[in-house]
Amino acid sequence: MKPLVTAAIFGLLAAPAFAEGDPAKGEKGFNKCKSCHMVVSDDGDVIVKGGKTGPNLWGLAGRTAGSTEGFKYSKDLIAAGEAGLVWDEAKFVGYTTDPKKFLQAETGNPKAKSKMSFRLKKGGEDIFAFLASHGPAPAEEPAAEENAEAASE
Repeated sequence: MKPLVTAAIFGLLAAPAFAEGDPAKGEKGFNKCKSCHMVVSDDGDVIVKGGKTGPNLWGLAGRTAGSTEGFKYSKDLIAAGEAGLVWDEAKFVGYTTDPKKFLQAETGNPKAKSKMSFRLKKGGEDIFAFLASHGPAPAEEPAAEENAEAASE
């Protein structure tokens, strides 16, 4: 029984990465984003064909900010990522609502800037839910795997 409780706790700890919005509404709302962003899997499967002005948003949920290889981010977004900013629903909604103010608050730098000038008035939760459904499968924690194996013996 104890291994099952441990596995359940690990599952709850991963819960913040899951979105509470509506992925179907988010897919429609992403139309506002695709002029600058695309969603293309690591294997090259195109989920949403879009622009290249912004980074590919495949696997955004749970990713460190400013960390997509091959994309040139603002120095302030990179600094926020290096300081520990990881994209979850709340951070994504805050950033897309007002990128400049968000980065100023995250970095503590009143002059921080973002390359993203677009502001999303509503629907950020839904767009995050859509993006959260498009990424690599989450890696299972080694301890959870060991506990699951022990429970099945």
